[in-house]
Amino acid sequence: MVEKPRGRARTAGDVKKPKPRAGRSTSSQKWLQRQFRDPFVADAKAQGYRSRAAFKLIEIDDKFHLLRKGARILDLGAAPGGWTQVAVERIEPQLGKGAVYAVDQVELTPIAGAEAMVLDMNQNESIDSLPATLGAPVDVVLSDMAPATSGHRSTDALRLETLAEAALAVAHAALRPGGAFVAKLMRNGREMDFVKTVQPSFAQARMFKPKASRQESAEIYLVATGFKG
Repeated sequence: MVEKPRGRARTAGDVKKPKPRAGRSTSSQKWLQRQFRDPFVADAKAQGYRSRAAFKLIEIDDKFHLLRKGARILDLGAAPGGWTQVAVERIEPQLGKGAVYAVDQVELTPIAGAEAMVLDMNQNESIDSLPATLGAPVDVVLSDMAPATSGHRSTDALRLETLAEAALAVAHAALRPGGAFVAKLMRNGREMDFVKTVQPSFAQARMFKPKASRQESAEIYLVATGFKG
C-alpha cells in the first residue's frame, strides 16, 4: 500500500499563489500558477501520489471496476508513477497474488509492489518482446502514454493516437480473454475512428473524461472491457 500522510488533504484555497520570478517565461509562470490553483495537485502531494494523474485512474476504476485484487496489471507510460501507485493499492500484490508491471522509456523510481521495465513503445521491438517478458497474460493494460507536446494540437493528437495504437497492439498480444484496456486519446474529430478500431476486439468500448482531467484539456480516455482474445 502507498503510505499516505495523516491529516486533511489540502485544497486550492490552502495554497499560496507563486510569485513571478525573473527569468521565467510567461508560459512557465502560467503553468506554475495553474499548478498552484489546482486542488488535485495539492491533494496528490497530501496523499503521497507522485502526480495528479493518479486521481484520473481512481475515477476510471471507481466507474468501471477494472483493478480487482489479485489481478495482473500492465501500466504503459508509467513515469512518474501515479497510476502505478493506484494499481498497487487496489490489487495488493504484496499479499502474494497479482502483479503490477510499470513500463516507460525512462527509468522509474522504484514503487514497492511494482516491477519496473525500461522499454520504448515507439519501437516495434519493444512491443513485440513485451508479452514474452511478462510471462503470462495480464488482466488490464493501462496506457497514459503521451508524446512531448509540440504546441500544434493536430500534430500532438496524431502522435498520441500513434502511442494508443502501440498500446492496443500490446493489449492484443498480452491480454487474457475478458481483460480490459485503457488508453489516453485527444479530442480532434478522429478519436471515434480509434474507438471503431478497438470495438471488434472487445465487448464494450467507451469514452470517459475524468473530473481530474483539466476542463481545458482535450484529453479523453478510451475504456474497453471484455477482450475477446
